[in-house]
Amino acid sequence: MRAEKFTDQGLNAVVERAEKCGVRLPLSENIDVLRAPLEVAGRRLANRLAVQPMEGCDGTPDGAPGELTARRYRRFAGGGAGLIWFEAVAVSPEARANPRQLMLTEQNLGAFQALAAEIKETAQREQGLEPVLILQATHSGRYSKPEGKPAPVVMGHCPPLEKNSSPGVFHILSDDELQRLEERYAKTAALAQKAGFDGVDIKACHRYLISESLSAYERPGPYGGSLENRTRLYRNAVAAARSVASGGFLVTSRLNVYDGLAYPWGFGVRPGGGEAPDLAEPVELVRHLYEEGMRLLDITIGNPYFNPHINRPFDKGPYALPEDPIVGVARLCGCVSAIKRAAPEMAVVASGLSYLRQFSANQAAGLVESGAADLAGFGRMAFAYPDFAADILREGRLKPEKCCLACSKCTELMRAGSTPGCVVRDSAVYALLYRCVLQKQG
Repeated sequence: MRAEKFTDQGLNAVVERAEKCGVRLPLSENIDVLRAPLEVAGRRLANRLAVQPMEGCDGTPDGAPGELTARRYRRFAGGGAGLIWFEAVAVSPEARANPRQLMLTEQNLGAFQALAAEIKETAQREQGLEPVLILQATHSGRYSKPEGKPAPVVMGHCPPLEKNSSPGVFHILSDDELQRLEERYAKTAALAQKAGFDGVDIKACHRYLISESLSAYERPGPYGGSLENRTRLYRNAVAAARSVASGGFLVTSRLNVYDGLAYPWGFGVRPGGGEAPDLAEPVELVRHLYEEGMRLLDITIGNPYFNPHINRPFDKGPYALPEDPIVGVARLCGCVSAIKRAAPEMAVVASGLSYLRQFSANQAAGLVESGAADLAGFGRMAFAYPDFAADILREGRLKPEKCCLACSKCTELMRAGSTPGCVVRDSAVYALLYRCVLQKQG
């Protein structure tokens, strides 16, 4: 069954397809579980649905939100999700993934304050709730392009990710540089709280800098080798952010627990185990984060630049698929569930739900009902269908004609240096941008 035909099939057809692939998916028709509120470290989430951080690459040169940024978050705010996980915001100029990536500073604090206030006011007016609002603090690492050209900074070389690159273009950060960087996260966290956000995410996913540090097996010194050393940058950045937080401000993280790269290049695998997931180290790390006070964690896997079929199962993408996307959906669910089982008191957000289209509501319900996750996060779906949560909560379903099609066009826009959004469902803005990209590519 091709995924485009999800609209013509019932939930049983999804179950049958999964069975043919030898996997099982957590699916439920009990949508009521998604309507239940959730309290996390004193913060009340109105429901179990979240907007995942999806970067729009539409900020101003100084890092402030632009017009399209504000438009996107007004749409998310009116959509009904109890948690809005705000997109990647660079902790320093050299950390930006593109010249339009957001960056919170003392100079543009007012613009972020205005947007955070507008998000909460819009949600209250249109949905009668105040969403918990998390800002994602990031260093883009090997994917840094602050001036529009690659300017990668790394923990060390990773041959699988550097096949077409000259080793000389990479700047390997020194221990002193890494130590100084830890305080940049504290600075961003303090500004995020001043701006009116409810928490900060110390981003550790998708092979950006902190994510990459987790697999620095071959790096010498205090930031490489042992698990304690490889998690040092991450743990210190979290601690630095927590040191400036007050009044119930959440310090959380979006964490890669599996990179999809064999040892010694990827996290969440074991020596000699190939690319198969082994979550022993991620579980140990998550338990430590909980012991140190973290109460909310957003789980993801893979690398959207290298193996997007792992973290964003798709039908159309940059390469031929090595597996049925349903297998990728099941892998994501399995990783999320393993983390939740290992740290049951941690509130866990599940990722990668958009592929199942309208049946992703059943997947979200199944994850929460089975105890495999506490919240269901939607990324690509939010681009295409910003009011997805309202339809799930009020009508008990997603409308097929509004769902993400897993066509990867939003990713194509970002990779081409343009401004990503849903080309199909939000065509008034993004179809023209997509046509411009195609024309430039010949």
